[in-house]
This record gives sequence, C-alpha cells and structure tokens, in this order.
Amino acid sequence: MAADLNAQTQRRDAIIRILQQNAVARQAELVVLLHREGHDATQSSVSRDLRELGVVKGGDRYLLPVVEDALTPSHFETVRSFVKGYRAAGPTLTVLRTSVGTAQSVAIALDKARWPEVIGTIAGDDTIFIATESAKAQRRLHDHLRTHFGR
Repeated sequence: MAADLNAQTQRRDAIIRILQQNAVARQAELVVLLHREGHDATQSSVSRDLRELGVVKGGDRYLLPVVEDALTPSHFETVRSFVKGYRAAGPTLTVLRTSVGTAQSVAIALDKARWPEVIGTIAGDDTIFIATESAKAQRRLHDHLRTHFGR
C-alpha cells in the first residue's frame, strides 16, 4: 500500500510538472507523457489524479489551479529589495515605503504571511498602510518586518 501511495505521489508530481511545461489537451496525451517518464498510469488513474489535484479543462488544455493563498519562502526574497523602510504612525498603524510601483507586490506577500498581528493592509503605488489592533501587536509586526526586510 505504501508503495502504491508513493507511486501515486510521484505520478501526481509528474502531472503537475508536465502541465506546467506543456499544453496538454487530452488525458490520453497525458498518459503517454507519463509513460515516457516511467510512470504507470491509466486514463482512469489520470482522471482521478486530475480531479484530486483540482486541474480543470480551460479551452483546449488542462490548467493547474491557481494557489494564491500559499506563501512560499521566495515571496519575501522576491520583494525584499522593494522595501525602502517603515515606521509607526501612531500606536496601531505602520507605514511601509516601497519603490515606485511595487507596493502591491509587497502587500500581497504581507497578506499571504497571515501574521496574526496584522488586521489588514492597504497598498498604493509606493506606500502600504498596515493596521494592527494594539501597540503590542505593532511591535511584533515590526519584529517580523525587521526579520524579513532588515530595516
């Protein structure tokens, strides 16, 4: 049973990789591509894998689901250089300054982090307002910001 689960996991990882790299229009085509990589697959197993992975048919190809809520370590690495600085604007509001045109990208990374101290963010072109519920929460937020953005 463990070997079956391992094979299934490897097959599903291969499906994700194949769909990221190729425009696949039919399940039969995906079965062939999986066989070329050495994975045992039938059309019914591929159909089940696609369903459980959340893959949908979009026009003439299969599309992987968009995972917008997931935070990867690269989110902060990608936006780190955009952050120019931050400072408190009262006991519960922090103003974070970014390079022009990058505030939205930084705010998305902050929102995806889902830090409990953050009640919400509002991003403009080069400024983000970050609301916290207390001065103590704001201090914890500043600790996070210092860790990820070093200022």
